[in-house]
Amino acid sequence: MEARRNAWRIYRESLPILVVSLAGGIFAGSVLGSAGMTEGFERFPGLLLLLPAFLATRGNVYGAMGARISSGLHQGMIDPSFSWDRRLVNAVAASFINGIGISVIIAVLSWGILRVLGRESARLVELLGIMLISGILTSITLIFGLLALVFAGYKHGLDPDNLIGPIVTTLGDVFGVIFLFVAITVVGGVF
Repeated sequence: MEARRNAWRIYRESLPILVVSLAGGIFAGSVLGSAGMTEGFERFPGLLLLLPAFLATRGNVYGAMGARISSGLHQGMIDPSFSWDRRLVNAVAASFINGIGISVIIAVLSWGILRVLGRESARLVELLGIMLISGILTSITLIFGLLALVFAGYKHGLDPDNLIGPIVTTLGDVFGVIFLFVAITVVGGVF
């Protein structure tokens, strides 16, 4: 009976955020299909190659951060508030550095793969600029968005383990695509 009650609690906690995640994915897809994004993909060849890696690594990096935060909350080592806490600061700093670092690696690898295959590619500096701008903006948004939502859920009695996956993927996809568009616009204006 206890297992059934736990399964129902997990379902109850997860379903609303999964519905929001579905809506977020549809929104991100509509942004990707917009004329501005299509023009950006045409202007900067190679963006389609790096897009899946960029979105996936947002989930990987910030999912790991969310897991550390969740463990800290469950163990009572982190308070569910935006206060100076060494563990929280370390988790945030590590995730930010990883998020930016992997953005640079994605740009370089995408550019290199296209060169090796003899395919058209945007200049490396353009891909780096796009990845750095979108990487920094998504990192900041994911860090504060994830913390705010997980802390709020925890304070209302929800298990952060049930929230982290859908929150990270939704925020990562929605803001990743939006900030990729912003970065394309900025880099397009500079170069």
